[in-house]
Amino acid sequence: MPKKQLYEMHLDFLRSHDKEIFDAIQSEKKRQMEGIELIPSENLVSQAVLEAMGSVATNKYSEGYPGKRYYGGNDVIDIIENLAIERCRRLFNAQHVNVQPLSGSPANMAAYYATMNVGDTFMGLKLTEGGHLTHGHPVNFSGKLYKCVQYGVDKETETLDYDAVKRQAMEVKPKLILSGYTAYPRAIDFKAFREICDSVGAICTADIAHIAGLCAAGVHENPVPYFDVVTTTTHKTLRGPRGAVIMCKQEFAEKIDKAVFPGLQGGPHEHIIAAKAVAFGEALKPDFKEYAKQIVKNARALAEALMSSGLRLVSGGTDTHLMLVDVFKSKNLTGKQAEHALELAGIYCNKNTIPFDTRTPWDPSGVRIGTPVLTTRGMREKDMKEVGGFIVKALDNANDEAKLAKIKSEVKEFCAGFPFYK
Repeated sequence: MPKKQLYEMHLDFLRSHDKEIFDAIQSEKKRQMEGIELIPSENLVSQAVLEAMGSVATNKYSEGYPGKRYYGGNDVIDIIENLAIERCRRLFNAQHVNVQPLSGSPANMAAYYATMNVGDTFMGLKLTEGGHLTHGHPVNFSGKLYKCVQYGVDKETETLDYDAVKRQAMEVKPKLILSGYTAYPRAIDFKAFREICDSVGAICTADIAHIAGLCAAGVHENPVPYFDVVTTTTHKTLRGPRGAVIMCKQEFAEKIDKAVFPGLQGGPHEHIIAAKAVAFGEALKPDFKEYAKQIVKNARALAEALMSSGLRLVSGGTDTHLMLVDVFKSKNLTGKQAEHALELAGIYCNKNTIPFDTRTPWDPSGVRIGTPVLTTRGMREKDMKEVGGFIVKALDNANDEAKLAKIKSEVKEFCAGFPFYK
């Protein structure tokens, strides 16, 4: 994706056909361009990805897989899906790839469905300490259909203790161990997890939804070549459309494919698969490596700016694209209050639990912020200091709507220097 490239959204027909939806989409584009988007699970896609998502590929039913469909007329669709598979395989050095999962949660469901029986035991990180609902939370299918024994982080360092995870695994003897998280700011030692799995005979899996772009670029360790099964979304640091893929060793290929279809899904969304292929193609280009490196540079610069202003960050910083800010201890604000104040200032994040949080997930002690969108817009380390200043100023004036409105106008002026969509 070329730096400073401006993309147009061609919605001329929609404008005349459905003005209400057109106006709503234009308003959302305006919000994205005039605000500081810090939600680490979001990104901005290229015009090529947008056009693929809006293409005639959406018209085709294509249950099955390339060369083996349940409907006729899929010769061209097979070309599209095979391109997505091959590009993803090259990008991650994967033995087998399934590009049909509709999103991250269905991808994880298919991975479990293929590798475990209902009632089997697996291990995943606690939601409150950085895991995801699909990593074994009791309200989720993963906690209802399987017995999940959850591991946590060390209370002092707020990071993973691999020796403790190994001791727990030796005691539990799980069928599967899951690593890869949704709110963990530090690098993951995937080789340590591989060793733990081997020591107890567990299937070794990872959910790299958040760090996939970093893994593909070599900025973070890539577990795909030596893990049994790896799932990821395609719309976070990978900068593609909303969707997911499953990568696995060849020995799991047939089970994974059957779990996705006919096990859990029907017709794949081939317009999204086309957009995935485009995104994988973009990520295979040399400039994507520089982009991924810049995401981490920006995150570390933003973390330093926040900590130097007195904010406490979980684990004392970040190695990835995201960080967790303990706003309750730092500013005596709940995560919900901080998220609301920042939004009034044109800064978007999400409230999030922190390790060993004593508050509820609906109004926790922290907020989660990240740098993928800012990096896509062309911001660099020096700009993170200004972003950090906006954040601190908004939190310091959380109960003053007039001051927050003034900050929002400053944010709008700042963001005008980093356009992405015309």
